[in-house]
Amino acid sequence: MLCPETLRQRANDLVRFHAEADERNEWTFFVEEMYAEDCVYTCEYAGVLLVESIGIEAIKSTHYGRDMAYGWEAWTFPYTGVYIGEENKVINHWMNRGPGRRADGRHYETPGVSFITFNDSGKICRQLDMFDLAHQMKLCDELDGLGLLSASLKESWVKPMKKKLIEMLD
Repeated sequence: MLCPETLRQRANDLVRFHAEADERNEWTFFVEEMYAEDCVYTCEYAGVLLVESIGIEAIKSTHYGRDMAYGWEAWTFPYTGVYIGEENKVINHWMNRGPGRRADGRHYETPGVSFITFNDSGKICRQLDMFDLAHQMKLCDELDGLGLLSASLKESWVKPMKKKLIEMLD
């Protein structure tokens, strides 16, 4: 079991790496340092799509490679809270923050949450990401109407997700 200070430091390391990834628009450089070789990383897209990767190379080629590489260049994913739990567990609350700002100065954004478990060596061994897909789709439509949604994101992610969501609801 990690001591609370070490667990907090590792959670802070992840936040720092994600902030750097936002700036660089490159999301694979920190995977070896943060994730265990046998880590299971799951992203649950509201019952529409389940992406689960096991191991560092799979995480780099899906979640932080394919899924973050195309169309998200103008987006950031800032953390709004990091909650340290027991038994090496951390909950991170973050935002999917789109480009531009509303007339009142607020960001175009939707919330997300990660449930993370670290192993006793301080590496992430399990991660589950969840966010509100319906609100994310609505946000993407709004950004598209304003000319702020990239064509590549619309084609590679928004349209396929909407299609799957509609099929699931039918």
